Amino acid sequence: MSNAWKIYMLAIISFLVGTSEFIIAGILDKVAGDIGVSVSAAGQLITVFSLAYAIGTPILMAVTARVERRQLLLYSLGVFAIGNLIAVALPGFEFLIVSRVVLALSTGVFVVTALTVASKLAPVDKQGSAIATLVMGFSTALIVGVPLGRVVASAYDWHLIFGAIGLLGLLAMLLILFTIPKTDGEEPVPLRSQLALLKQPKIVTALTVTFLWIGGYSIVYTYISPFLLNVTKLSEQGVSIGLFAFGIASLIGSKFGGYSTDKWGAPRTLVSGMLFHTIALVLLSLAGQSPVIVFPLLMIWAFTAWSSGPTQQYHLMSLAPEASGIMLSLNSSVLQLGMAAGAGLGGVVVEQVSLTSISWIGATGVILAAATAATSFGFSRARSRRKIAESSLAKTSA
Repeated sequence: MSNAWKIYMLAIISFLVGTSEFIIAGILDKVAGDIGVSVSAAGQLITVFSLAYAIGTPILMAVTARVERRQLLLYSLGVFAIGNLIAVALPGFEFLIVSRVVLALSTGVFVVTALTVASKLAPVDKQGSAIATLVMGFSTALIVGVPLGRVVASAYDWHLIFGAIGLLGLLAMLLILFTIPKTDGEEPVPLRSQLALLKQPKIVTALTVTFLWIGGYSIVYTYISPFLLNVTKLSEQGVSIGLFAFGIASLIGSKFGGYSTDKWGAPRTLVSGMLFHTIALVLLSLAGQSPVIVFPLLMIWAFTAWSSGPTQQYHLMSLAPEASGIMLSLNSSVLQLGMAAGAGLGGVVVEQVSLTSISWIGATGVILAAATAATSFGFSRARSRRKIAESSLAKTSA
């Protein structure tokens, strides 16, 4: 029970970190209007965050490999608080970019370290659920943090959001200090060794699935607030309610993903989740103008999208159990590259085509991810059956 409580403590901190990461999508139009840039330009704040996260996290995790894990969590939260302070204290688009880079680097170190600690705290047969609990923290950021941020940005000033998150980050350091046990660091793994895992086709294929899946998701989610305002014609209050509904479904989906992975396995959970994810985005394209239909579609989209998160994390760890930390780091980097690509492509689509086109293009990315995953799992099953047959034949011959 004590370890379960510690995992939930990490999930609470993940909520805070997740709010800082996701909030930009919820207030994108507010930030753009305040700093005098277009919505698509403001959307590149997500691209910058994701690129810094993707490139910086593996390097920082290699450099800090020997650092005791609780200490590393505290260091990352301290830098996280500074990143939020920059957004509050220093005006202009340029300093906001600097803030996103600092937040990305600190978030990357925190997330990978927290996932590693949680998987070590959990029993072997509950690692999928432990990862899902941390993902639940991020989902809760969508439920409470993003819609609440939208309300604050509408009523007051979006800078207040980052000020509050920074102060709570300092409080989170105390929670870590008193609830999370010390965990030894590991032998540093050179980047060359980390990248050596990419020589394995099954790992490259799994990471490709992550890229396509999250890229398709990001194309739509980055511009969801402008979509709801301009395509669905929702009011400010309607957008906040829509984001709240999205977040609730994300929470349920992430927990279901962990449960389904433990009960039915990663292949069935991952492929079916992505198929329904695709269907939800296609329906959003077809019925995006109807407020009545959009709300349930948002929830179906969020549920199916977030059910894949813990499943994919668990699947990647199972591909290289002896290097689980590296796999989590690589997956986090590829996930953020997918977010960057999705936000960047979404910005081009919004500028050159239309807001209504983003969900079609997002659906294309997700269905490609589902097809890649299904093909990979099919090859894996075929290889397993062939090995069993060869083993049986060898025993018979003997």
